[in-house]
Amino acid sequence: MHEVVIEPNWESWRDAARRLITERVHPDEILWRESIASQRTSEPGLFDAAAPETTPGERFLVPRDFLDLARKAAQHPDPGRWRILYAVLFRIAHSERDAMRTSSDPDLDRLRRLAADVDEGRVPPPPPVGARSYLPATQDLSELARAASSCRGCDLYRHASQTVFGKGPPTAGAVLVGEQPGDQEDLQGAPFVGPAGEVLDRALAAADLSRESVYVTNVVKHFKFIERGKRRIHQTPQAAEIGACRPWLEAELAIVRPRVLVCLGATASKALLGPDFRITRDRGKFLKTAWAPQLLATYHPSAVLRAEDAAGQEKIYGDLVADLKLVADALR
Repeated sequence: MHEVVIEPNWESWRDAARRLITERVHPDEILWRESIASQRTSEPGLFDAAAPETTPGERFLVPRDFLDLARKAAQHPDPGRWRILYAVLFRIAHSERDAMRTSSDPDLDRLRRLAADVDEGRVPPPPPVGARSYLPATQDLSELARAASSCRGCDLYRHASQTVFGKGPPTAGAVLVGEQPGDQEDLQGAPFVGPAGEVLDRALAAADLSRESVYVTNVVKHFKFIERGKRRIHQTPQAAEIGACRPWLEAELAIVRPRVLVCLGATASKALLGPDFRITRDRGKFLKTAWAPQLLATYHPSAVLRAEDAAGQEKIYGDLVADLKLVADALR
């Protein structure tokens, strides 16, 4: 049995199929397995220009209708698509050159259904693959940040300007974790440098904490947004995107090893404490967790900016400062 590990895309399957067809490996002798960490070959693909020789002096061309069908079916998340694609290709290459003309064929019928699902938008988006395979073995925050700059663990990188990694001393006694970078953070490449960052700076100063003495980061490292005219409007990251990015936060916490971990806002709190956590009910209380000896959740600075009126802003800002004073006392 041949175990063939491919990336879950057309190009990776094509490269593997080229080799297998050339070696006349029967479809029943192959176990297809997907992996994002598999290595891509730089050799030409099976369907590039001239086709490979299957026997001395014999060459075959893959029908255009198979190529069109295969490219679409490959976009479907059905785990059996690679096996079926190769089974049909094997028949075309070695026994049934006119297989695509068959009016009723179980394999072709299934591929056509998968392709139709793709055409008609009935295919759910694939889940994020996660950041784990991008993590280097390091205890250096700078190396970690460089590795994160090329992370493709979820689709948020496609639209964001850059990765926004954490910032602060590796010896910081406190780590402050927010949700995700905003518009200005995305443009400047640093956390909490926009309007919410200005609120955080004021609150830290009021609590007698220096911004330079704490490490600030987010549970998600790319800005998620929708465009409305010239504005980019913040969108809350989904649980799958938070989970995909989680290895970066875990690595940051493992290096800094803070005495106090501060969750800023509901998204960060739920990411580390579970979906049942409520800021309005549980903020300002120290908890003992695996992440740090003491964890405290409080409002995100942006909550001050979103308050309906001046009284609301003053109330939320006062609670934020009071909670940060608890952190300062704990560090002393």
